[in-house]
This record gives sequence, structure tokens and C-alpha cells, in this order.
Amino acid sequence: MAVQHFDVVVLGTGPSGGTVAKKSAKAGHRVAIVEAREFGGTCALRGCNPKKVFTNAGSLVNGVRSASGKLIAEANVEIDWSLLQSFKRTFTEPVVKESEASFREAGIATFHGAAKFTGSTHLEVGQEKLTADRILIATGAMPAPLEFSGSEHAILSDEFLDLSELPGELLFIGGGYVSMEFAHVVARTGRRVIVVERGKSVLSGFDPDLVAMLVEYSKSQGLEFHTDCEVNQIDKLSDGAFRVSLDNGDVMDVGLVVHGAGRVPNISSLNLGRADIDHDRDGIKVDKYMRSTSNPNVFATGDCAASDMPRLTPVANEEARIVSKNLQSGNLQAIPDYGPVAKVAFTTPSIASVGLSEEQAEKSSADVNVRFDDTSTWGSVRKLGTMVAGYKVIIDKESDLIVGAHLLGPASQETINLFALAMKHGLTATDMKSTLFAFPTFASDVRRML
Repeated sequence: MAVQHFDVVVLGTGPSGGTVAKKSAKAGHRVAIVEAREFGGTCALRGCNPKKVFTNAGSLVNGVRSASGKLIAEANVEIDWSLLQSFKRTFTEPVVKESEASFREAGIATFHGAAKFTGSTHLEVGQEKLTADRILIATGAMPAPLEFSGSEHAILSDEFLDLSELPGELLFIGGGYVSMEFAHVVARTGRRVIVVERGKSVLSGFDPDLVAMLVEYSKSQGLEFHTDCEVNQIDKLSDGAFRVSLDNGDVMDVGLVVHGAGRVPNISSLNLGRADIDHDRDGIKVDKYMRSTSNPNVFATGDCAASDMPRLTPVANEEARIVSKNLQSGNLQAIPDYGPVAKVAFTTPSIASVGLSEEQAEKSSADVNVRFDDTSTWGSVRKLGTMVAGYKVIIDKESDLIVGAHLLGPASQETINLFALAMKHGLTATDMKSTLFAFPTFASDVRRML
């Protein structure tokens, strides 16, 4: 079969790969895009967007329960799983149908299959052979391998999102974003939910004081936590259930086990060695222009790039913006302008963070003021009924700049963006406190935090 040559070949159809492909085509380049699964990428089909539909359901049920007997009559509500799945598909199914068509309409050649490098600028996709002047690797992340007996019995997060029904008991391996977000949703269906985390606490990337508050609230909502231990075996029982054994001797029988124990760059099947592309466990090694440090014809973005940035969609989008500029320029000049990156775990309620942690701030040379409080008794929160909430804001005493902000509670996923904006543009705590936010709103609580 003849070799097909392109100016740009993009591996991956998520927000990062899709953006680069379409901008390159618009600039007049001959572009191809390759996808090993359904066109559309993880965020639209198996990640951010369908997940947010699920977590919205959990938040809605939680809000009604919190308001029961206060804002509304006594109410007993829970998630209807089949209805939730049907509604989720209204978001994902159009993507599958329309994504590939949108690339073709932009003049981009589309290829289905797993790409493998056969040289520095050569690829194979099934029986197809491709070459390119420039190649972008935007293949995202994949669940980290589980290395214990019976690990094949644990389903992945994308399989969880497509479950037609739920058993009575579910166990989540890992206490990070995936497990905690889904565990909070399942708890609002009335099922028993167990989270097993090998560390001393779940959600290790968030403020430990706020996490502790969230954990206590989560327990009151039916979640069970087993921390500082690991799953070392899963056995399938004759009745279809699973027996999960932990390394501390605990044994639990559950109807389903979900793998939420972290993700790794999805690059292991690309044959990167054939293209002289340096990489490690954090992904493809890139320079400040998002170009491979060892193969100047290759760029990488998002979860598969070792950029030392959080693996979040806004980061991937910023990197895609930069690669698009550099692919259209004879000289590489554009570099990412990340600024402070806000992160949110969409638990119920959400927990959010931007900037330095308290530990990081104390290790720095700066003299900081750490403001921390439980806000569950504040009027904005109490007006919802019963809810856990708190904040921790870290301010540099000399400059009055906010160097870290951490929120837990209703609307924390939105309010954290005010802190990110202030930190990005150098607004001081005094600047924020002097701003007359609309009242009563959660944003107006920011003044009280400062």
C-alpha cells in the first residue's frame, strides 16, 4: 500500500488533538488525524462531560436532602440510574456521530486504529502507512495497571459510566478524583459504597484540613473508607459477586469493583523508541515549546506530555493553542502561559484548590498569613439546609498577594475561579476585599475570607 504524506499528523481526537488538527487545516496544511477508539476523545465521551452529568445528579439529590424539613417538606429522593444514563447519552452520542464528520468537513483525513511509529516521522495505522513533516501526540491518559491477583475483575471508569444498572455494593480502588467523584454519585442511589486508598487520606492533592471535613461528611452520607491499605486480591464468587481482600486482612464481598487508582500517559503502545522519542513514566519529554526533546519533528500535549503540569483539560487546551502557533511558524516562539491552574474534585459538595498548599507556603521563604475556617454556619451555606463547607486562603504578608486558595462546599467549583483570576493578574487580597460583589452570593463570601 502506498505511503500517504501529510504536513501534520495528529494522534488523538480529544480537545487538544482536535484543536491542533483543525487550526492546522485552517492554516492550509494537509492534515490527518488518528483515533484508536471512538472519535471525540476522553473528555467528551468518557471523562469531564459525562462525569459532570453524573456529579450534577449527586449534587441535586444532596441539595434536596439537605433542604428536607427546612426549605421543603420531608423528601426522600435518590438517583434513578436508568434515567441518568439516558440523559448522559444525549451528550455523548451526538459526539460519536458528529466528531469524525466535523474533521472531514474541515478537509482533514481521518484514520481509525492504533498508531505505531516505524521511524522518526513514519507511522503505521493498521494497514495504512503515513509520513508527516510534524506529528502531534495527544493520546491522553489511561488507567494505571493494577498488579495483583484478580485485577482483571475491576472495571474501568469508562465502563462505569456505561453501566446499565448498579449492584447493591460497590468498591472503588483508589481515593483520587475518579473514585471520589463516582463514589459520591453512587451513594446518592442508596447503594453501599466503599473506597480503598493506599495513602493515609483520600484526595491527596487537596488541602488536608478540608479533605478531613469532607471525609466526615461523606461518612454521614453513607461512604465507607479504608485508608493506609491496598487491595491485594479479587476473587469472583459463584453468585457473580466479588470477594476483595486487603493487605491489612480485611475481606469484603461486593457486587462490583471499580478501578479508580490513578491514570498514566497513554503512550505505551506507540513504539516511541522507533522514533527516538524520549519519555518516562510522566510522559513524553518536551521542551518549552511542547516539542520532543529528542525528536524535533514531534510535539506532545495534554496528559501524555511530561510538562510538569496538572493533567487537566484547561492545561491541554493551552498547550494545544501553543502547538498550533508553533506548527504555523517557521521559528518556534510560542510557549504556554498557564498561570495558576485551578483544580476541582466534583465530590458532593466540591472541593477546589489553586496555588500553593499550606505546606508548600511554609517551606517557601515567604512570611504568610494562613486563614482557615469552617463556613458551614455561614448564612450562604445555612440557607441551603445542612452542608459541609470551609476555606483556607494563604496570603503573602509582605506583598498582600494571594498565593494559595482552597475551598470546600457549595459553589466552590465556581468561586475558586475568582482566586485564580486574582492570582493570574496580581490582584492583592485588599483589591479583592474592596470589590463589591453581588450579595447575597457565594462570591461575596470571598471578602469575609480575606
